[in-house]
Amino acid sequence: MATGQIILTRKLRYAIFLVLTINEGGEEQVRETLEGLSGRLRTVSSRNPDAALAAVAGIGSAAWDRLFAGPRPKLLRPFTELKGDVHTAPATPGDLLLHIKSDEMDMCYEVGQILTNDFGDAVSTVEEIHGFRYFDLRDLTGFVDGTENPTGDEALEAILVDGEDPGFRGGSYVTIQRYVTDFDSWTSLSVGEQEDVFGRSKAENIEMDDDVKPSNAHIALNVIEDADGNELEIVRDNMPYGQISGSGDKGTFFIAYSKDPDITGQMLEKMFLGDPIGNYDRLLDFTTAVTGNEYFAPSVDFLDELPPAPTRPAPPAPATPPRTSPSDGSLGIGSLRRDT
Repeated sequence: MATGQIILTRKLRYAIFLVLTINEGGEEQVRETLEGLSGRLRTVSSRNPDAALAAVAGIGSAAWDRLFAGPRPKLLRPFTELKGDVHTAPATPGDLLLHIKSDEMDMCYEVGQILTNDFGDAVSTVEEIHGFRYFDLRDLTGFVDGTENPTGDEALEAILVDGEDPGFRGGSYVTIQRYVTDFDSWTSLSVGEQEDVFGRSKAENIEMDDDVKPSNAHIALNVIEDADGNELEIVRDNMPYGQISGSGDKGTFFIAYSKDPDITGQMLEKMFLGDPIGNYDRLLDFTTAVTGNEYFAPSVDFLDELPPAPTRPAPPAPATPPRTSPSDGSLGIGSLRRDT
């Protein structure tokens, strides 16, 4: 049975999120680095086993066909921009995702540095975000984040691809977005107004009753159900990030794992387009999505023994220049050149 990458952990204190694009001709180096990921993690983990180091590698839709021949995860697709009447969830570049987490930032940093050195010039870094846990699992708005995550076997059921796509059993789909929060606007609200935005009490983290919860509250628009009314779940591992001073961004790095990316997609549609249309997530008036990507995180077995690389078309034969009459009595061999 395929072994999944270590996605489900306790709430670790730190994370680094690296979003990369693959440079032309860098595919083989990327493959070698992905195959070496497990070994790199074991080496660094041995230096501080109590730090609970973990890392997840995700591969984007366009990058998949550049790296691997044969079948691909059947639900892997590019992130689709969602443009509502007021707010937009943009789609931004990203071929690879590295989600590195630990109780110690030095462990995250070491793995990130080793892997970027391994990738070398084969990739370009689009974004590097350093996240941290904030008090009792709150984000920078002061509200607890990830309250509705499933646990135990329910969490495994929510995130791992099963027999419906047997070639990729044990993998998981990943959606990421980085949100920038307008804290001047947010802190201008009273605590009661902030609670209406979330649909929860701020201090106690208690969900409002349905008869008083605003229809555009954040948690009201994050519930997805199947045709039978059963709630469909994802696992979020969001992290706050940001600078204390200056003009640097601060907010939340959203990351969701699921066995079906359509569940996360439907949630985002409700948030940005509204349910019904126009009744969008009130939280978006205070925090703006600036990135958006989707990936597939394959099993450890897949990464340890990658499928063959795609067959590249043979390069065209060098063009033969027209024959000329040499003026020096030679056969004209010196006039030939080889195109590469």
